[in-house]
Amino acid sequence: MENLFFTSWTSIGRTLIIGLLAYAGLILMLRASGKRTLSKMNAFDLIVTVALGSTLATVLLSKGVALADGLLAFALLIGLQFSITWLSVRFKTVSRLVKSDPTLLVYNGHYLPDAMRAERITEGEILASLRERGIASLADAAAVVLENDGTLNALSKASSAEGSSLGNVPGIPQ
Repeated sequence: MENLFFTSWTSIGRTLIIGLLAYAGLILMLRASGKRTLSKMNAFDLIVTVALGSTLATVLLSKGVALADGLLAFALLIGLQFSITWLSVRFKTVSRLVKSDPTLLVYNGHYLPDAMRAERITEGEILASLRERGIASLADAAAVVLENDGTLNALSKASSAEGSSLGNVPGIPQ
């Protein structure tokens, strides 16, 4: 039972020292790589963020993983994420591979059931997004869009204009 709560002061010291150094290394790498590394722009960015957290936990708690290995893993994940985002900004093919298009779910106060079914979004979730934006009625919604990061954005008819922010959203009825 003693090992369940405390193994040794050496173990505590290792966790403290490795934790401080790994955390400092991760912060330095994140600052050097820019804001995009921890963004929530798409599923790929989310995977990198989760992987960085998992790597930090492994370095902290696994005695079999050296600090240098953990720092290399951080650098590898951040470098891959930087490379993919750099390529996706420059090449549409790469961008289409790692990013999804936003999906129009409501247009001019009407649900688009095929799009809702394809994205597995319920009417209740759409109504919640309307309430969150202060839109009292579906009839007052110009559009509800499922963004490529998974968030729902609602636009009121009062705030919409021709050629508005829906320009890159496929599926707008003519």
